[in-house]
Amino acid sequence: MNLSRMLAARAADEQPIRIGQVGAGKFGAMFLSQVRLTAGMHLVGLADLLPERARERLIGVQWPAEQVDAASLDDAFKTGKTHVTDDAMALITHPEIDVIIEATGDPGTGIKLCQQAIQHGKHVVMVNVEADALAGPLLARQAAEAGVVYSLAWGDQPALICEHVDWARTCGFEVVAAGKGTRYLPTYHQSTPETVWDILDSYLNIQDRSHINPKMFNSFIDGTKSGIEMTAVCNATGLVPQSDGLGFPPASRFEVAQVCKPKSSGGTLEKAGVTEVTSSVYRDGRDVPHHLAMGTYVVVTSDSDYAKMCMKEYNCLPDESGQYGALYRPTHMIGLELGVSVASAVLRNEPTGSPIMFNSDVVATAKRALKAGEMLDGEGGACVWGKQTPAATSLERGYLPLGLAHNVKLNRDIAEGERIGWADVAFDADGHAVRVRREMEAMFGRPNQARAMS
Repeated sequence: MNLSRMLAARAADEQPIRIGQVGAGKFGAMFLSQVRLTAGMHLVGLADLLPERARERLIGVQWPAEQVDAASLDDAFKTGKTHVTDDAMALITHPEIDVIIEATGDPGTGIKLCQQAIQHGKHVVMVNVEADALAGPLLARQAAEAGVVYSLAWGDQPALICEHVDWARTCGFEVVAAGKGTRYLPTYHQSTPETVWDILDSYLNIQDRSHINPKMFNSFIDGTKSGIEMTAVCNATGLVPQSDGLGFPPASRFEVAQVCKPKSSGGTLEKAGVTEVTSSVYRDGRDVPHHLAMGTYVVVTSDSDYAKMCMKEYNCLPDESGQYGALYRPTHMIGLELGVSVASAVLRNEPTGSPIMFNSDVVATAKRALKAGEMLDGEGGACVWGKQTPAATSLERGYLPLGLAHNVKLNRDIAEGERIGWADVAFDADGHAVRVRREMEAMFGRPNQARAMS
C-alpha cells in the first residue's frame, strides 16, 4: 500500500517513471486519461500505426494539445511532454525509457515487441492478453532471465483474479475456483461480426457505432475472450482448466460459492482448483439478478472448522453447507487502473500477475461447418471461437492455438464445434509467432508429435 508514496517521492526528485506505450485503442486510451494525472509518471512516447489518430485520442481524453507536440523522444525527456510516433522500436530502443506498455491486441505483434523490449532491458506490461495466452510463459521466463519484469495488466480481469488467488493462498485458504462474470448463452458461440449487433442491441443502447470494432466486441460475446483470460489466470496461478473448458453457469454474486464448487459438493465444477466464468443470464434469456458480469471472484474453503464458522459469521458469502465462501469484486476499471502495474514493475520489480507454467491453452473451434480452402479470420471473426483447453490435451491432440488461427487456409472440412488442429491448416512454420509458440511448447510442455508437426 505504498506505491502512491513511492511515486510521490519520484515526482519530488524529478525522476518520474518513464513510459513508452504502444497502441492507443480503448484500453490504451483509458490509461492515457489517467497517466497525465499521476504524479511520478511521464508518458515519454506513444506509438501507434496511425499517429494522428493517437493524437486525437490524447486530445479526446483531455490532454492539452501543447503537451503532445514533442518533436522527438529526446525533446519529450527535456520538456516533460509526449512524443507521438508510428515507430514502436524507437520507444523500445531508447535507453531512458523504463517500461513498455504493449497494448496492440495483435498476438504476433505483441510477441515481437515484447521480446525486443526485454532484449533492450525494458520492463513489459502486457495488456495484449492474446499474446500472453499464446506464448506468455516463454516471454515471462525470457524477461526473468534478462532481469526485467513481465506483467499482466492490472485493471484487466486476469490480473485482478490473480490477486484474489494470491490473497486466498496468503491467508491459508484453499482456492476452489476463480474467475469472472460475463454475458453468455450457448448460441453466442456462433456469433459473427455481422450478427453481433443483434446480441448487443438486446441489452446495450449503443447510439454511435462509429468507434465500435464489431470483431473485437464479438470476441467478448462468442466466449473467446473468456477462454483467453482464464488461460492467462491458469498459467499465472497454477489453477487448471476443466476438461471441457468453461461451463458458464448462471450465478448471482451471492450464489458464486454455491455454484462454483465441485459437483461432488452440489456445485457445477468438475473438480476444485479450476477457473470458471459465470453467466449474467439464465439459459432461457432472463437476466440473473445481482450478476457479476463485469466483476471477478474467488471461491475458497479451509481445513479449519473455526475458519468456516467465521466465514458464516462475517458473511463471506457462504454456500448452503458452510464449507465454501466467496470474495468478489463487482467491477473492473480496465485501463484506468493500469498505473498499478506500471508502478509495481518499476518501483517494486514485481509483476501484477505473470505466467509461471503452461496449464491452459485456447484452441480454435469451428463456429459452423467449415470447408477445405476457407481462410480462417481469427479472434472474433466468423469462422472460429477460442475454447479453453487443458494444455496437455492441446499438445497431445495437436490443436491449433487461437492466436495462430488468422489468415491460414483449411486443408480439410471441419464440423461445427470441432477443435481445429495444426495439421488442418497450411501454416508458415518459419513465421515468428509460430516459432516462438513451438519454443514455448518445447520448454513448458510435451512437444507435439506426428500429427501436429506434419
